[in-house]
Amino acid sequence: MIPVNRTRSQPRSGRSWSFTGTDYSEKRKSHILGKALAAFILIIFCIVTLKQCHSQSRPSPILSTSVFSFHEPGLTHVLVTGGAGYIGSHAALRLLKDSYRVTIVDNLSRGNIGAIRVLQEQFPEPGRLQFFFADLGDAKAVNQIFAENAFDAVMHFAAVAYVGESTLEPLRYYHNITANTLVVLEAMAAYGVKTLIYSSTCATYGEPETMPITEETPQLPINPYGKAKKMAEDIILDFSKNSDMAVMILRYFNVIGSDPEGRLGEAPRPELREHGRISGACFDAASGIIPGLKVKGTDYQTADGTCIRDYIDVTDLVDAHVKALDKARPNKIGIYNVGTGKGRSVKQFVEACKKATGFNIKVEYLDRRPGDYAEVYSDPSKINNELNWTARYTDLEESLRVAWRWQRAHQNGYESSKFMSPLFRLLPRF
Repeated sequence: MIPVNRTRSQPRSGRSWSFTGTDYSEKRKSHILGKALAAFILIIFCIVTLKQCHSQSRPSPILSTSVFSFHEPGLTHVLVTGGAGYIGSHAALRLLKDSYRVTIVDNLSRGNIGAIRVLQEQFPEPGRLQFFFADLGDAKAVNQIFAENAFDAVMHFAAVAYVGESTLEPLRYYHNITANTLVVLEAMAAYGVKTLIYSSTCATYGEPETMPITEETPQLPINPYGKAKKMAEDIILDFSKNSDMAVMILRYFNVIGSDPEGRLGEAPRPELREHGRISGACFDAASGIIPGLKVKGTDYQTADGTCIRDYIDVTDLVDAHVKALDKARPNKIGIYNVGTGKGRSVKQFVEACKKATGFNIKVEYLDRRPGDYAEVYSDPSKINNELNWTARYTDLEESLRVAWRWQRAHQNGYESSKFMSPLFRLLPRF
């Protein structure tokens, strides 16, 4: 855990003003008091003007009695952006389980308020968890969140994250990923938050000539999603050169699975199913939501003609994030691939999904999807050696079986969930 020794400074007490009488005549008294009153009003006007000028040059903390507003020795307060999403919610669950204090910010465009409800029910104690409904593209809202809270670290997950969608809406991806990361960094700089764990992707590598991918593999992304993530990485690295930040960048591969205890899962919006993960499509086909599975691309230079990917269980992924947080140190930058080191083809994945669900899923083979690449899998030796992290949930069929149990128990996702209002904060848009 990161040592915490900072305390929020208390506001200075206001200066008192006193006026004493004299033995002069009442007319003289009135004259003096009039001048004093005018001087007092002028002083107040100057103070207000100076404060306004100061607030425009540097944000000032908003005084609050909330426990989230103060640093506590031995307790690490983590801001989890995108914490209502699939990966972010699992990370928040792990942090809470490990006794971190957690604040989640999410605009719910891809996340689920039901996931927040589950976390609140699991950890109802005061001072453990709070949620802000806000958009990271709203700089004033983001600054308000930082002003009201004493964060020790940020885990930045919030992002749109579909390769196919990024080729159709590139500007949305550059804004949501790259520009919003800049807003988060500016707020961290303004309020002295020194530790960042950044959720990046193997898509920044593009389609390397050799496998497996190491951290030294050239980053040559071939779709807007990967390009936007690489731009965000570059911004983070450039900023960290002139600061004492602790930065950990985790480039992870294809995420599958869900919480082994069945508390959380993946519940993408119906309109996004076309762009979603292959596991979601497999489950939809097994559930009869869609007539069958569409596999895009059978002419890649691989053994069976379909894409090869490195599938990492979400439980292992969040474990890597927590280990990165624990190992983060000032003036240090860590960049790590998070994967199993083993690639499986789409056809292999489909067969594992059939066994996990018990359904003979119908498969339709189509042309390639724009922006996809043939083969991607990791060399995780660096994170193994430096963070003592190793993927443990590597049985593809078992990971899919765990996720399928959650899907069967939540056929409408988090649709029927209701948030618990005491921990829900709705920030107005400015």
